[in-house]
Amino acid sequence: MAKQKETKTNAMRILESLKIPYTHMTYECDEFVDALQIADILSLPYEKVYKTLVTVGSDRGYYVFVIPIARELDLKAAARSVQQKNVEMIHVKDINKVTGYIRGGCTAIGMKKQYVTRIDSTAQQLEKIIVSGGRIGSQLELSPADLARATGAEFASVSTSPSGENASSAHRPLHG
Repeated sequence: MAKQKETKTNAMRILESLKIPYTHMTYECDEFVDALQIADILSLPYEKVYKTLVTVGSDRGYYVFVIPIARELDLKAAARSVQQKNVEMIHVKDINKVTGYIRGGCTAIGMKKQYVTRIDSTAQQLEKIIVSGGRIGSQLELSPADLARATGAEFASVSTSPSGENASSAHRPLHG
């Protein structure tokens, strides 16, 4: 029987064109599941899995933030990191129009346009992080520095714990 060829996502093609190494992981899913559920399905430590959030700034421009799945975007810190008075999350219905991706399959790699992107500084403590592969059922593991190179991103402290603790003061050991 012939081996089934892996279907590459746009994000994977971009990483390959930049000669950036990555590991592709897949999971079965018929509908949207949140990033915490994906980590559970793939038995991944929450600290390594990052979600991609898209915001609109006070200048009406779009800004992308990549943060740990168990943390929340600190809107004030995020706005400061992109020199905006404020940023707010875009509406779910606008994700595809703005990024070219769908909810649950959104990645900072290969969006319709190259938006200003910030990766939470917590990623710099890790050798590898895991982000969406650009479609539901696909995840990519790569180094934070390589993600920054592929997206033109900079690192900034832009997340907070659900209890309000800023990323720069939060440190939890990896488990899993």
